[in-house]
Amino acid sequence: MNLTISGHHLEVTPALREYVLTKLDRVTRHFDQVVDINVLLTVEKQKEKERRQRAEVTLHVKGRDIFVEQAHEDMYAAIDQLMDKLDRQVCRHKDKVQDHHHASAKRLELPAR
Repeated sequence: MNLTISGHHLEVTPALREYVLTKLDRVTRHFDQVVDINVLLTVEKQKEKERRQRAEVTLHVKGRDIFVEQAHEDMYAAIDQLMDKLDRQVCRHKDKVQDHHHASAKRLELPAR
């Protein structure tokens, strides 16, 4: 799995990098077939302060790219909310990929009495 963490108008500190890694642990624990992950942390110069810090993730899994973005006034809160969204989408993708076909009750042979 390739992981890229980059910042735009922001220096990615070791503490911020470690925080992203611990949060990504939960996602990779649910679904281990991840090819690569790109994380972009951005500080924008907007008038509204509550949307200034932005985090986005592009997660490439076999057959699909999952993109999630989240903005907040605090970068750590933006990362928390981002990972919650990403976890939900990864779980949804995993459910679609898994084979849910199983033999129905009508098709099963009943034992002879």
